[in-house]
Amino acid sequence: MHTAPDSPGVLAEILSRSGPLPASSPEDREKLLPGHIYVAPPNRHLVLEPGAVRVTKGPRENRFRPAIDPLMRSAAQVYGPAAIGVILTGSLDDGTAGLRVIKQLGGTAIVQDPSTALFPSMPASATRNVDVDYLVPLEQIAPLLVELTSAEWATPERIAMPEPIDVEVRIAKEEDPQAAGLEAMGKPSIYACPECHGVLLQVRGGELLRFRCHAGHAYSINSLLAAIESGVDAAMEVAIRSLVESALLMDQMVSHVGNEHHHDVEGLRRAANQARAQSTAIRVMQREREALVPQISLS
Repeated sequence: MHTAPDSPGVLAEILSRSGPLPASSPEDREKLLPGHIYVAPPNRHLVLEPGAVRVTKGPRENRFRPAIDPLMRSAAQVYGPAAIGVILTGSLDDGTAGLRVIKQLGGTAIVQDPSTALFPSMPASATRNVDVDYLVPLEQIAPLLVELTSAEWATPERIAMPEPIDVEVRIAKEEDPQAAGLEAMGKPSIYACPECHGVLLQVRGGELLRFRCHAGHAYSINSLLAAIESGVDAAMEVAIRSLVESALLMDQMVSHVGNEHHHDVEGLRRAANQARAQSTAIRVMQREREALVPQISLS
């Protein structure tokens, strides 16, 4: 669940009060216990290792930390066919890449029926891009998990971990991306990382197009578009502020000169009015972009 980095992190406490299973935000390398809910602390990824949980400050994925994809990749790496991934309501396409890895390594993919989701983008993306085992309404997911985890089943043969997936898990565990093997994952794209402005490598996982920079920040195509759009909006805000301040400063200069016949006064007035007109034009463009951007959806 995306929370602010300085959030007090009360989700574990809420979950503990809401049902019979205890929940907590674990310490790094804490031993995994059965029948226990583990919640990622604010500003930390939750990553699994055999018998233990890692709490790391690896690079953000899809603009967030914690992110769901590193957790799902590590679950697939550790538990293989025993891993079960669930995608619920949410915006954009977080979790699609991680659920695809769980399925790729023999695990089970469960997705909330998008028609029953408050925010259908995440389950809809997972449904389009992953061979989902169960597509069910929200109220059926808990009984389904009980059924799946209670049934006896023959342990299937584990599938070998593809090298690119292992590289991404190691990056989430705070390993240096170059040492982990990032450079072999893809070719440089024409895009810059919205967070650190480094070159983004274009990474393909099946039909999914994703990106990673040399610092390890990762983006789906949708999250990259959202980050770029956020940057455009921020740049427009800066431009509006700068133009308004410029006009105000020129107004003050006119007042300071105080001489109607000074040869610079009329020029300053014209420039101030032009700056105001330009700031208004950018505000109009900003409103038009806000109407356009929500219509864009790529998978």
